[in-house]
Amino acid sequence: MINVTVWNEFRHEKSDENVKRIYPDGIHKCIADFLGKDKEINVRTATLDEPMHGLTDEVLDNTDVIIWWGHAFHHEVSDEIAAKVHQRVLRGMGFIALHSCHVAKPFIKLIGTSGALRWRTDDFERLWVVSPSHPIAEGLGDYVEIEDEEMYGEAYDIPTPDELVFISWFRGGEVFRSGCCWNRGRGKVFYFRPGHESNPTYHVPDIQKIITNAVKWAAPKQIIEKLDCPFIEISPEAARK
Repeated sequence: MINVTVWNEFRHEKSDENVKRIYPDGIHKCIADFLGKDKEINVRTATLDEPMHGLTDEVLDNTDVIIWWGHAFHHEVSDEIAAKVHQRVLRGMGFIALHSCHVAKPFIKLIGTSGALRWRTDDFERLWVVSPSHPIAEGLGDYVEIEDEEMYGEAYDIPTPDELVFISWFRGGEVFRSGCCWNRGRGKVFYFRPGHESNPTYHVPDIQKIITNAVKWAAPKQIIEKLDCPFIEISPEAARK
């Protein structure tokens, strides 16, 4: 079994009636529900307002893959928890960053750049499969169409992906690297762009298939207890010395 933790801010679903209508029990519950239908996956959830954001040492120690959804409250995530997630990935845990997690604390620590991009309001999206033999694209056609999604556009400030699985095209002419894979330490990282909270994207069967495939791709063969050469974060001031 692959032990998955789906993490979500779970704020918009409480304050915005449109979002609540689409995801009445939260985005995390929607994702957990479709993942839980797969006999290879055991899933739990965690949210921002739980003690330690729901990510206690016990939870992290029993997580093979974490799925992270955030939007407007990245700054409220504890630096300590972000560092623990980062270290767990370096030891082998898979990390799947969804949509606005391009600037989530754990994701930024993992990729080492700003994650800055261009964006505007909803548009039609065609998600092109550019690596059809990749495990994350298994079972898909040439593309996936999403009728209403928030547009993200290049330039996207990320390191060159080790593997690029999807690119998006929007009616405004913008394109975006929407499915990016990296290896970090012993862990695998996947950034997947679709999933604005005011759109029912996570109800789309092909999007569910992609996230399920990503979980299986990111699942580790082994998570080591500690790094042979632990990562030590050095401040800019200390580095100058």
